[in-house]
Amino acid sequence: MMTNSKVENMEEALNPLVGRLKDGVEGDTNDPVTVVVIFSTIIAVLGSYVFGSAVGYSSPAQSGIVNDLGLSLADYSLFGSILTIGAMVGAITSGKIADSFGRRSAMGFSELFCLLGWIAIAFSKTAWLLDIGRLSIGYGIGTLSYAVPIYIAEITPKNVRGVFTALNQMMICFGVSVMYLVGTLISWRILALIGIVPGILQLLGLFFIPESPRWLAKTGSWTDCETSLQRLRGENADISKEAAEIKEYTESLRDFPSSQMTDLFQRKYRQALLIGVGLMVLQQFGGVNGIAYYASSIFETAGFSGRIGSIAMVIVQVPTTVVGTFLTDRCGRRPLLVVSSAGTCLGSFLIGMSFLLQDLQQLQISPILALVGVLIFTGSFSIGMGGIPWVIMSEIFPINVKGMAASLVIVVNWLGSWIVSYSFNFLLELSSKGTFFLFASISALTIIFVAKLVPETKGRTLEEIQASMVLLA
Repeated sequence: MMTNSKVENMEEALNPLVGRLKDGVEGDTNDPVTVVVIFSTIIAVLGSYVFGSAVGYSSPAQSGIVNDLGLSLADYSLFGSILTIGAMVGAITSGKIADSFGRRSAMGFSELFCLLGWIAIAFSKTAWLLDIGRLSIGYGIGTLSYAVPIYIAEITPKNVRGVFTALNQMMICFGVSVMYLVGTLISWRILALIGIVPGILQLLGLFFIPESPRWLAKTGSWTDCETSLQRLRGENADISKEAAEIKEYTESLRDFPSSQMTDLFQRKYRQALLIGVGLMVLQQFGGVNGIAYYASSIFETAGFSGRIGSIAMVIVQVPTTVVGTFLTDRCGRRPLLVVSSAGTCLGSFLIGMSFLLQDLQQLQISPILALVGVLIFTGSFSIGMGGIPWVIMSEIFPINVKGMAASLVIVVNWLGSWIVSYSFNFLLELSSKGTFFLFASISALTIIFVAKLVPETKGRTLEEIQASMVLLA
């Protein structure tokens, strides 16, 4: 652990850097978005698509797997939920892998687990092989959930970092939606084989994209850092200022001892950790996975067609995710988070009112309220709370603790996902209306959290954001 004197010395070292970075913001010109940045981002978000495919696979495959392999409902519940267990393990190790071997290597390592998992599922004849395949995919996407947004944030110019990093969530959404729609037309084995394709494309593409210049700087490979940065910014671009900022900030952190997990709870990282963990807790406990996993059941319980309602969700989710992605750098992170949370609060409240009216025998309006509520929740979540917590997570942690801190944040996210998805049916049985009023309250709390604690990171370099977070703690 660092002593108070070392913390004060670190703040003194960072103060001039933050000042220079802030002084330069007004005069900075927007860096061009090169073909290399675009191609590298496309290759990275193929991993996000794999993430979404894994999440979306279990719903359309359920009847086919249960019938063909003779599984009980408990057997299939284990198959569905074991993905989350694997993802938590993957999240725990993801930061160490990405910090030790690089962002590209972490993505490639993850995809190997995903590919083996899909193959095991596609050719499984027994429940245990099915579960091993699902667990393997879970480990892979747990690692990808760290490596993809971190890599994108570290390679993109500051003026487009938000929209490019938000592509992570958009591709997760696409993966879920495609699996859900295609899965209604083909067998579960063919669907699993289709899941292999984006993983293979990413593995091949990783050979042609540059490593993160900030990771290279962290390892002391300054020549490789500048080479990578030049490729990303263009052959004729002047990278001297950005390279100098990266080098100066990295060297200022190198003067201090290697950080341990316990150091994350020191004062200098307190603000960043609170924001990262807080956003993930509020994202999950706002009820998104309960609504996403059991939307059909919600519709049917409220007296509406589950199939029509689920299709309507996909129709709303995809375009709002796209809109949210492109508004991230135009409107800023904070306004979108506030609008998104207000929308999820309203959506949850309307669903709760639907069940309340159902209890009061007002059956005519109850199904419509349920549909409107779910669609408002889905659209609002997709435009902000779905992707922006991942964007902010990739921006706020200093490079020397980014692996440990982001791993902790992602573990919290997956743990919250498991708790909500596991307990949701029990909560509905206890009180349907109370469950959604609780979700509405958590969304209202999110608005206050964002307004009070979350900084605006739009248009700022990673070095400026991270240094200022240390000084604010």
